[in-house]
Amino acid sequence: MTVEQIYTGCLAEAAYYIESNGVAAIVDPLREVQPYIDRAKKDNAKIEYVFITHFHADFISGHIDMAKKTGAKIVFGPTAMETGFEKLPVVDGQEFKVGDVTLRLLHTPGHTMESMCLLIIDEEGKEHGIITGDTLFIGDVGRPDLAQKVIADLTEEKLAGHLFDSLRNKIMPLSDDLIVYPNHGAGSACGKNMSSETTDTLGNQKRTNYALRPDMTKEEFIKEVLTGLTPPPGYFPQNVLMNIQGYESLDNVLEKGVKALSPKVFETVANEKDVVILDTRSKNDFIKGFVPNSIFIGLDGSFASWVGAMIADLKQEILFIADKGKEEEVVTRLARVGYDNAIGYLQGGVEAWKKEGREIDIIESIDVGQLEKLINKSNYVDVRKASEFDSEHVIDSINAPLDYINDSMAKIAKDKKLYVGCNSGYRSLIFISILQSRGYRNLVNVLGGFKAIKENDSIKLSEYVCPTTLL
Repeated sequence: MTVEQIYTGCLAEAAYYIESNGVAAIVDPLREVQPYIDRAKKDNAKIEYVFITHFHADFISGHIDMAKKTGAKIVFGPTAMETGFEKLPVVDGQEFKVGDVTLRLLHTPGHTMESMCLLIIDEEGKEHGIITGDTLFIGDVGRPDLAQKVIADLTEEKLAGHLFDSLRNKIMPLSDDLIVYPNHGAGSACGKNMSSETTDTLGNQKRTNYALRPDMTKEEFIKEVLTGLTPPPGYFPQNVLMNIQGYESLDNVLEKGVKALSPKVFETVANEKDVVILDTRSKNDFIKGFVPNSIFIGLDGSFASWVGAMIADLKQEILFIADKGKEEEVVTRLARVGYDNAIGYLQGGVEAWKKEGREIDIIESIDVGQLEKLINKSNYVDVRKASEFDSEHVIDSINAPLDYINDSMAKIAKDKKLYVGCNSGYRSLIFISILQSRGYRNLVNVLGGFKAIKENDSIKLSEYVCPTTLL
């Protein structure tokens, strides 16, 4: 038996490959399914099933393309919801044979109503582990406030109550030596305080996970699990609907998006169409000069998540700038979160743009040594999350979280110079590039962000408070 976690760091997402005796199953694959197909080919295995633990909100799962390319049967948890594709009807407790391995479906409503876990029973009949989807994470549980954005009569309190029952009745009675295989780790917005660990034993989770305390009442659980939640990213409900209703083949999305445009054509399209120009290069390259009105979201950060948070409409047409050889990766990572309308990239990049004498914009930047001489009351803008800011921040600074940039803009004056920082310099550049494209010319990027400020040790900080949520 093989149980292999396939982890994608930029989405903090774990898919699983299970194989036994030439038969394979994939659990919660990303939209680009070829790597999973290649993994099965390596074992000369046939993919019989693609299991989706729930209708995902933070990414588009690859169930439809996987089924089309391999003939695998699609399995969701019990749901009466109509989908735009064929899926197997299932019931709680149903078992699926994957070679000599058995996967037992456990219906665990709470994060969403159709949420399920998969109990893995090995060839000897021993319970080996449990794939918990977004029901149970390492150190946390799935937030119960997302499905209400799609199903009107649900409330977060009702969902939290279902989650309490699912954990107590379906998961906590299981053996302590089971390995827990969750769908996400730290960095995902599907929970509020996940560990950076991506597996653990169930026994250790029973001892250390706040949500599995045996003496906790349902009322206490509901209060604790809902405390500290912030509004989810705007693209989450749209991703859920795509996962329910269906979506265009990734092959078609790539064909449309990986299209080289000369600087002249790129500029013409940018001027004639309602497009977003997305610069995906490193922050160091972006600072040196960029196409006017482009926004920075670098591939070397949590690219897909920040695209989802910053670009409200999944149908938005996107022109992009990328390092040579990264064009297909950009379109793929956009499609992971439902942005299927990339329409081309700048051939030759910014260098080709400059060679033709076209205008270049820049963002002014300073280091912390310079900031020390310039900072005064309320001229430092911290774009980290509120939870990060509340934990520790520059005294008298303004918190304007990038996550909610349209609300944060109201805090930003246009008539005085402001110094903008985050934790390391990635989010501050996103923030400034967006505001600069909207006419703000008074924002200065602080290189190295809060990490550099702490190392400098000369700018006064608030007293550190341990955060209770990472949202």
